[in-house]
Amino acid sequence: MSQMNLPAARRRRRKPLIAASGPARNVMDVLLIVLGSFITALTFNMFLLPNRIASGGVSGLSILGQDLFGLEPAYTQWGMNIPLFIAGVLLLGKKYGLRSLLGSIMLPLFVYLTKDWAVPTTNPLLASLYGGIGVGLGLGTVFRGRGSTGGLAILAQIIQKYTGLSLSLCVMLMDGTVITLAGFALSPERALYALIGLFVTGKVIDAVEMGLSYSKVAYIISNQKEKITQAILHDLDRGLTELAGRGGYTNEERPVLMVVVGQNEVTRLKTLVRVVDPDAFVIISNTREVLGEGFKKEG
Repeated sequence: MSQMNLPAARRRRRKPLIAASGPARNVMDVLLIVLGSFITALTFNMFLLPNRIASGGVSGLSILGQDLFGLEPAYTQWGMNIPLFIAGVLLLGKKYGLRSLLGSIMLPLFVYLTKDWAVPTTNPLLASLYGGIGVGLGLGTVFRGRGSTGGLAILAQIIQKYTGLSLSLCVMLMDGTVITLAGFALSPERALYALIGLFVTGKVIDAVEMGLSYSKVAYIISNQKEKITQAILHDLDRGLTELAGRGGYTNEERPVLMVVVGQNEVTRLKTLVRVVDPDAFVIISNTREVLGEGFKKEG
């Protein structure tokens, strides 16, 4: 049985509110990219720039450029983003389309427009924490709009293409280089704060892209497979999948039931299984993202 095997009434209830593609989705993507660029720029000017926290990327280099040479950060970001975007199109193909170009232009623009906004804190620890949260929220929103803000991420993908290194390693090398430069140009302490900001940014991006809530995936091994299946389908109103398994000691075939449930359904699932078969073997673990019938739909 598959996860799609839900009661017909439940399937009829779940209608997507917005089509996964088409003009409406394209407009939403543009709005998300613009909003995410604004949040990132505002965070940059309110927390990172005034506290000299260069936590990677072109924005980090622009902080070093202002500190060492007095360059306007927005101009530095434009001056690096546009050539990197062109290089990405030439070396990596046309996948760096209008959405990436939009982010590459809008982020420095908003950095310039919000440069005189009030600074809420001069505490570097608070700045690194809230700066990381704000940048993660902004970039995650841009990624939800299927765009990017360009910068060193493009250079990392170019390096990946021609060296065979993993993308995550290339990104770490880029950000690590910027933070190392900050350690020399600013101070080792500022580089340590930048690492905090970079870590927080990564966690917040994950939360924005995949959501704060966790679903649960349960694997059930039982001699009462049919009864448990019926209980999950009709009492819990969830579909499930039967996987082929074999006992390591007995070498006997042992079907494994896999079911994905929300956090609020875990107790009901355990109760149902316990009532049907108190000796059932159950494994329940977190799963960060579930797409499909009964769960989130993505375009």
